[in-house]
Amino acid sequence: MKPLDFLMGVTVAVTWGMGLTFAKVGMGQFPPIMLIALRFSVTALALVWFVKPPLGMMWRILIVSFVIGTVQYSLTFTGLSGLDVSLAAIIIQMEVPFATLMAVIFLGDRLGAWQTAGMAVAFAGVVIIAGQPSEQSNISSLFLVLGGTLTWAYGNILVKKLGNSLGGFQLIAWVAVFTAPQLFIASFLLEDGQMDALANADMVGWGTVFYLGLVMTAFGYGLWFHLVAHNPVSHVMPFLLLLPVAAGAGGILMLGEAPTWRTIGGAILVLSGVALILCRQMRKTGNIPAAPQAVPPD
Repeated sequence: MKPLDFLMGVTVAVTWGMGLTFAKVGMGQFPPIMLIALRFSVTALALVWFVKPPLGMMWRILIVSFVIGTVQYSLTFTGLSGLDVSLAAIIIQMEVPFATLMAVIFLGDRLGAWQTAGMAVAFAGVVIIAGQPSEQSNISSLFLVLGGTLTWAYGNILVKKLGNSLGGFQLIAWVAVFTAPQLFIASFLLEDGQMDALANADMVGWGTVFYLGLVMTAFGYGLWFHLVAHNPVSHVMPFLLLLPVAAGAGGILMLGEAPTWRTIGGAILVLSGVALILCRQMRKTGNIPAAPQAVPPD
């Protein structure tokens, strides 16, 4: 992996981690799916004028937008509305075991003993978190986020199959164009209070929308899709280990969250399992980052 790509990966993880914190704030003023619909509207309006329409690939991009945009974000952010940011960020790390399984199923990758062990450890962490009394009332929210991670992992396989014919910003622009109206329809069908939210939102609410649309999505996903298209998925996923660190810090400092010891223990297991999977994959390919000081902390 090139040094510039490595720096992009770290930047994406921090941008997304803080984005979860800002999104949690925004949900105090907008319903979750509507918030994401506004987010993708901002992204589409900001980018679509500067990229060429990918003629001949519109149908494939529509499918990607439905999976990685509409379904994934409806699940993840509806679940996030009922969980602490720090906890949701840990559950989102299950993208890595799910992505590994998807690569086995759809890309013909082989599943080794170390990868299997890593998955078992990560799933054990989720079981510990889900089993604590404080989360029993939020179990549906937890499983919504977990379903979002599974959908996201499959969406990355679809993005990988698009190849290198699209630039990162070109792809996210047109994914946003297709995703925004789908999410508005989903919000209309599944939520209420949209008009009141639009009428009463303040600077914090609209600031959240613009952060999510311009920084987290246009900027963050533009870099992410570039990384996925130009590097093996197993080399890109390690950067997500920094996401819960940024999100947890944001949740503690901005939202006053206080993770329980059981959550911390489950988080250690999840991150250990994810790290085991990723380190083994990187060792097999011999492609270890050249700048160890920039590696996200566990």
